[in-house]
Parts: sequence; C-alpha cells; structure tokens
Amino acid sequence: MKHLAFFSFLALAACTSQPQAVDNPILTIEGGQVQGVTADDHPDVFVYRGIPYAAPPIGELRWKEPQPVVAWEGVKIADQFGHPSYQSVHYPGGYTTEWGYGDEAPYSEDCLYLNVWTKAPNKQDAKLPVALWIHGGGYREGWGSEPEFDGQEWGNKDVVLVSINYRLGVFGFLTHPLLSAESPHGVSGNYGILDQIEALKWIRKNISQFGGDPENVTIFGQSAGAGSVKTLCESPLARGYFQKAVIMSGGGITMPGAQPDNMRPSMPQSAKTNIFRNLTFAEAQAEAKIVLDWAGLTDLEKMRRASTEFLYSLDNIYRASGGQDGVIAMRPIVDGYVSLESFDQATLDGSLADVPYMIGYTQHDLGNMGGGIADFCRVRAEKGGKAWAYQFARPLPDDGSHPEVTARLKGAFHSSDLWYVFKSLKHCWRPWTKGDWDLSERMLTYWSNFVKYSNPNGLEGDAWAPLTAEQPNFMVFKLDAQDAEASAMGEPIKRE
Repeated sequence: MKHLAFFSFLALAACTSQPQAVDNPILTIEGGQVQGVTADDHPDVFVYRGIPYAAPPIGELRWKEPQPVVAWEGVKIADQFGHPSYQSVHYPGGYTTEWGYGDEAPYSEDCLYLNVWTKAPNKQDAKLPVALWIHGGGYREGWGSEPEFDGQEWGNKDVVLVSINYRLGVFGFLTHPLLSAESPHGVSGNYGILDQIEALKWIRKNISQFGGDPENVTIFGQSAGAGSVKTLCESPLARGYFQKAVIMSGGGITMPGAQPDNMRPSMPQSAKTNIFRNLTFAEAQAEAKIVLDWAGLTDLEKMRRASTEFLYSLDNIYRASGGQDGVIAMRPIVDGYVSLESFDQATLDGSLADVPYMIGYTQHDLGNMGGGIADFCRVRAEKGGKAWAYQFARPLPDDGSHPEVTARLKGAFHSSDLWYVFKSLKHCWRPWTKGDWDLSERMLTYWSNFVKYSNPNGLEGDAWAPLTAEQPNFMVFKLDAQDAEASAMGEPIKRE
C-alpha cells in the first residue's frame, strides 16, 4: 500500500507540475463558430488564420461586390491561412527570396479571407484597439499572411491586428460596360477596394468577439496597400469605419504646378504608358472592352466562363500580340461610387477623412516621395488636422549569402521597413544586429501607440511632432552611431 501511495503521489505531482492549459474559447462570428491557435512566440496571443469574410467571388460572383459569407457547420479550427488572390508565380531572387515565399496556400480567385491576432478572445469588454493591415504588391500580387506580416508582436502590444487578402489584378479592378450595366450603381471595377470595405464592415460586426473595439480602428498599408488606404480615406463608402490611417511608401500629394513624385520602378516606356497612365472611368471601360472583344469575350456569360489563367494573362497576351489600342487598367479608379475624386483633390478641398495620419517612406524608395508627403502634412495642418511624417533610413545589413537579392534590393529599399514595423526579423535571412532589434521595437511602439492613442508618442512625450509649415521635420528611423559601427564591422546579433 505504501508503494501504491508513493506512485500515486508521483503521478499527482507530475500532473500538477504540467503547464496549465491556456483557455482557448470558441467564438461565434458571422458564418459560424471559430477557434484559434496560440502564437509561436507569445502563448498568450491567439491567432485566427483563414477566416472567410465574404462569399468566394467565383462563378456568377466574379466581378461583383462582395456577398455575405457562406456559413459553415461545426467549429472551424482557424489554423491555416486562406488562399491569396490569383497572381503570377514567384521565382527566387529579389523580393521573393527576401520574404521567404513558398509556404502559402495556392493562389485562387477564392481569396476573401482574413487573419486575426489578439490577446483577448471572447472578452468583449477588453475593447482593445484594432489595426487593419492592407498588403501591397502593385494591386497585382501579395497576400496578408506573408512572413514579414507576422502579427504576433502586434498582438503582444495589446492591439487586435487584422490582415486580409483581397482581389487583385483583372479580378479586382476590371472596368467594362457590361459589368457596369448589370450593377445597380452603374459602375464596375474597384472590387478589391470593395473587399477592403467589406473587411471593415466585418470588423464592425465581429471584432468585439476577439476583444477589439469596433469604434477604434486604424487602417494601414504599404505601397499598393498605402494606395488602398488613400482610396479608403477618400471613399464615402468607408467613412466612419476607421478612426486613424497610416500610409507607408504610398507618396503624398502633388501640389498644383508641382512635378509628381516618381513612385514607379523603371520599365520600358511603352509598358509604362499602357499600364500606369491615368485613365478616366469612361476611358478605362472602353479600353478594357477592346481587349476583351479581341479575346472573344463579348458577353457576361463568356467573361465569367473564361478560365482564371486565361483572364490573368489576357492583357499581356494582347500586348505581346501587338495590340496597342486597349489596356486593362488594374488599379483603383475614380468611378463616382466607390471613389468620387482623387486623394490629392480630396486632401486639397478638405473632403478627405478627418482623422489623424502617419505617412512616410524609405530612404531608397521608388522615387523621392518626401516633397509630396510634406505637402500632405502641411495641408492637413492648415485644415486643422494632424499628420506625422517619417523616413526609414536603415540600410539593411547584408552578409553576402544572397547576392540574387541584394543585386536588386539595396540600402533602405522599398518595403525594407516592413521587417521593423512588424518586428518579424526572425523570419529573414539577414544578419540583424542588436541595433536592428532595438530599432524594430522602437518603430513597433510608435506604430502601436498611434493605433491606441492617435499619437505615436503615446499618452506622454513629444519626441515626434506632427509636420507643419512651422515644424517641417520628418522623424528619421536609423541605427545610432554605435550600432551602425557594430553593423559595419560585421557583428550580427540574433535575438535570444
């Protein structure tokens, strides 16, 4: 009996010495029930991957406004990211190797999924601030679950972070007379922007289940994601769904009489003329119709029956065959419904969303964006608003192990600040120093403070002042002299 009692004691001790199971509640949201998983580095942060926020935009729903989510049965275990929007295959080198692509779900038109990181699932009274991340990629590529967008550090800062996938390219931005004719609003295109607005509506209806405050939402994005933020800040359909905005490497405004910032990478002039020239809505419809008619897609049934792969390649095939009269303009457009005027015009006439802004760029970005950003901040100040401007100026460290990357991506290049804003450096091959980790923590703190308090300084401090005509300074993010010297000496320091 003594032996039995002894072994019973050992068994009890072993059981009580195990870590207590983390409470992982089942949430009831639009579409059904969902349960998340714990984050890799922060066991008190939960991540919900691949939650559908609208019906799959396929078949008869191709090129239509997002429709209500399709309900599912049982509890959806949200442990897998959803499909990115259909796009080209990413080959090694440049950004592909920089971000470490390869583990994502297959590309698909069925792409309307979002992800949530939070510390407070099922705690409706937590009312944590919410940030909606909108990825870049030229409106043609990218997805919200790329490695550099790992949201667990944001969740650890007591922010509910939401990232989304949205329709891209021809599936997200096609304008066409037949599509306009069937729409109750008489317009077409901007489907990718409508997806983003639908995600904001989803946040309004569901985020309290994740501990988030639906009345304290920040939208932020980089590159084309920043362009999306600018469109949302102008759009009457998004008004009231967010209270702050961050524009990263999306430029500012072009003042009357000024030369526009060069924000685009170099490319053949003929391609640049076709792809990036500004078109009116009527011009965009007419030119897209030329391309689709050339391909034999002359009615809606044929357009919606065409294969994903064919539609994705159609504009390139048309131009490769010598076509010059038409183009599919795959980007947001002023259509009179989603967008009433340009971001520049809305800024100048005062109709832009009256919210606090953070706006900036990288030192070696796609052109010099500084002038347009400063102009934007000054105009906001003149109209009684606040805008904080920054420049990211840390040349990324290089140990020579990936020349196929650094041959193209040098210095503080376009998108290099993403590792720091998300504090996701662990996913990258680069030889980070302690200074890089410290800089990342500093930037994440500024960004999350802005989300929480409408001020990157937080409740106290004034180190970073809004840019005005009287105070025309940018906050510059770089390593201090000691860290820069250690980096130059080749002393990488990985976080423990």
